Amino acid sequence: MLVIQGRQDYQVPDTQSLAAFTALQKKGIPGQLLYIPDENHWVLKPRNNIFWHSTSLDWMDRWTGNAAT
Repeated sequence: MLVIQGRQDYQVPDTQSLAAFTALQKKGIPGQLLYIPDENHWVLKPRNNIFWHSTSLDWMDRWTGNAAT
């Protein structure tokens, strides 16, 4: 599970995302946390948006068997 959180997100508190990620780790479920300190619920800054897309696509490729060899 890929957990994505912006620190300035007031719709989903970061404590909920961190709790979800921690629960995954405790249960041995593969997970990754993408935490973007200077974004809110939407990733709007160009550099962060590229990072978000890159991380999301890498995660999907990894878990769907489409990872580059």
